[in-house]
This record gives sequence, C-alpha cells and structure tokens, in this order.
Amino acid sequence: MGAVSPRQLRGPNLSRMRVHVVSDVHGNSRDLAAAGDGADALVCLGDLVLFLDYADHSRGIFPDLFGTENADRLVELRTARRFEEARELGAKLWAGRDKDAAIEGAVRKQYAEMFAAFPTPTYATYGNVDVPRLWPEFAGPGTTVLDGERVEIGGRVFGFVGGGLRTAMRTPFEISDEEYAAKIEAVGEVDVLCTHIPPDVADLCYDTVARRFERGSRALLEAIHRTRPRYSLFGHVHQPLVQRMRIGRTECINVGHFNATGAPFALEW
Repeated sequence: MGAVSPRQLRGPNLSRMRVHVVSDVHGNSRDLAAAGDGADALVCLGDLVLFLDYADHSRGIFPDLFGTENADRLVELRTARRFEEARELGAKLWAGRDKDAAIEGAVRKQYAEMFAAFPTPTYATYGNVDVPRLWPEFAGPGTTVLDGERVEIGGRVFGFVGGGLRTAMRTPFEISDEEYAAKIEAVGEVDVLCTHIPPDVADLCYDTVARRFERGSRALLEAIHRTRPRYSLFGHVHQPLVQRMRIGRTECINVGHFNATGAPFALEW
C-alpha cells in the first residue's frame, strides 16, 4: 500500500473524496478521457479491449478483420451457446492467417488509445478479455495496475482482483477457480473490494440481453460474507438482472458497461 493517496495530492484542507469507477470499457476511449472529470481518482475494473461489440456488430477487432456479416453469424452462434460451431467458423476464417500476430497488433492499437485516455491517478485491474502481459508497455506513471493487491485511496483501503473464471468462451484472461481464490485471499480485509467479475449470486450474474448467466466467483462471495467490505464493485455482466444488492453490510454494485453508457459510477466519502 505504498501508492500516494489522492487526498495527499489535494492538500489537507479538502476532506471530501470522490472516486469514479468504470468497467467494460471495450474500446470507448472518447468517454474514458472524460471519466475522471471532477474526481480525485479513477478506478478501472478491466475489459479495455473490444473484440466484438454485441450491440453493434460492425465494431471491434473481429469485424475489422472479417466483416460485419461474419460478425453477425458469430454472435448468433455464441448467443445460442453453439460454441463448437462458433469455433469452427473462427478456424475457417483464420485459416492461412497469423492469428496471434493479427490480434496482438489490434490489441496494441487499442491499448495505446485506452491508456493514453487514463487520467492521473488511475488504479486499474484486468478484465477477462484483457492481455495482462501487454499492460506494462502502455501503463504510464499515473496508472497503478493491481491484481491480488491493495492500495489506500483517500484513507480507504481498496483491494483489486482481475480476470475471469474459465468458460466455454475461452477469453484471454480466464484462470482457475483456485488461482482466483488465492488472489481474493491475498487481498484480505478491505473497505472496497474491486473485481472484474461479480460474486456468485444468480441475480448479479444473469445478463438480460444475452439471456445467459455469466460466471461469478464463489470465493468472492465467501470473502464478502467473511470480511464484510463496505462495497463490492464489479462489472463483466453488461445488462444485469439486478444492478445492486446488499449482502450483509456490503453494498454490491455492478458499476456498468462503460462502452455503452459512457458514465462512470461515483463513490464519495
């Protein structure tokens, strides 16, 4: 917890703190550039990359490479949970191409825009579609990247756990339940528990537009019961059945699909 507190940056006479929180940015660098306006710090809970926009199939790495018609088909298959057919379509389209080089080049381009838009200070963790090994190349001195770690912001302790759990989607940063639980354990007791994915509660995990349950974390839910943070903040589920609920003393809040809303969640104390 050695980072400089935004309160120290503001000076001793201003006691109120305001932190803006975003998640699931998915390429929205325009709104991200203004997300910290009026706040002492920005917190980002990951998913900076836009591989395919499920609301607008013309946006993202996939349609840039293969066109909107193929993107329409991929979304149709994934929405119907026909993942094997979706993988077969992808294999056919990628045949004869250097898939890894093409995706990495596109991700690098997006990361250059996203990290340049971060205000100072920003505290960020990874989403399940992010590529953590690339972040050190783009994170400037005003951005602190945390995963399984804690930091003090304005007198409150924030804990960060990035990534997602393994699914049939096979997104880039999915890890085992055991590895995820170890990061939750390493964070310990905090005031604000910041994760990309929600706790494993059905109402918080169900996406009403995609019509499916996303994976939440049982270890995160157990930590909320055990350590009782003031807030559990997360994203991942773009259109949740329930945006917020209380578990004991903890206010659990989906901080929104920033790509679509362009509006940060404000936390004040």
